Amino acid sequence: MQERDSLMTRRKTAPPRGVLKNAADPGRARLTRYYPSPDLEMYVEHYWLVEWDLRGQPSERVETLPHPSIHLIFERNVGGRIGGIAPGKFSRLLEGEGGVFAVKFTPGGFYPFVKIPISTFADSIVPIEQVFDNAGERLEQAILEVQEDASRITIVENFLRARRPEPDDNVSRIGKMVYAVAEDRSILQVEDLVTRYGIAKRTLQRLFARYVGTTPKWVIQRYRLHEAAEQLAAGPVNQSALALSVGYSDQAHFVRDFKAIVGISPAAYAREARAASGLGTGPEKTTSQ
Repeated sequence: MQERDSLMTRRKTAPPRGVLKNAADPGRARLTRYYPSPDLEMYVEHYWLVEWDLRGQPSERVETLPHPSIHLIFERNVGGRIGGIAPGKFSRLLEGEGGVFAVKFTPGGFYPFVKIPISTFADSIVPIEQVFDNAGERLEQAILEVQEDASRITIVENFLRARRPEPDDNVSRIGKMVYAVAEDRSILQVEDLVTRYGIAKRTLQRLFARYVGTTPKWVIQRYRLHEAAEQLAAGPVNQSALALSVGYSDQAHFVRDFKAIVGISPAAYAREARAASGLGTGPEKTTSQ
C-alpha cells in the first residue's frame, strides 16, 4: 500500500505536448505518466503507460509529433524495443485490446547508458537485446510478466541503477538547452542557442548528434510546430502571424513544413481539430492552404 501511495504522488498530471488533435477520440485510450525517482531524474523524464480495450468497437488512430527523446518500449507480443527519434509524425492504429509501457529518457539521458551516438537510432526501432544483450532480454521478460505500474517502474529503475553511468556534464548541459527551447518561444534560430549558451555552432551540432540524436535546428522546429498545432486547435488564428511567431519568414514556408510533417495543411488541421473538440470550424484567417 505504501509503494502504491508513493507512486501516486509521482503521477504526472500536466497535459502531454505533441499529441495531434486530428485523431478520432483519444479518450478511449488511457494514458498515465509517472515521474522517476529523484536519483534518475537526470536520465529519465517520465514513464508512460497507454492501455486500450476496443474489442467490439471501432479502431482508434493516435498521432503525435515526437519529442527529441529516446524511448524504451515494452509491449506484449512485440517485446522490448528502443525507439529512436522519428523525423515526422508518429501514427499508431489501436485495435482490440492492448497496452504499452515505456521509459521516456531526457534529451541526452540515454547516451551515457550506451556510449554510442544517439543519431545511430534516428528513425529506427531496435530490439532491446541488440543494445543490452542478455540483460535486455531479462529486463523485457521481467517487465512483461507483471501488470502493476509500480512493479514495472521498480524493475526498470533497478536495471538503470545497475548501469548507472559516470557523471557527464554534457547530459545536464544538453537537457537545459532542449528544455529551454521547449519553454521559451523566443528561441527561433540555432544562433539563439549559440548566443545564450556561449557555444560554437559546430560544437553545438556535434553535441546534439551525439547526445540527442538530431540537430538543434530540428529540435527548434519541432517545438515551434508543437505550439503551432496547439494554437490552431484552440481557435481561429491569423496563419501569417502564426508563421512569424514560430520562426518562419513567410507563411508559405510554414504551410509546406507543417503539411510535410503533420500530413495536412494548417487550415485543414485547424478544422479537423476544432470539429473533433466540438468547437466548430469558425472563420479561418489565412491566405494560403
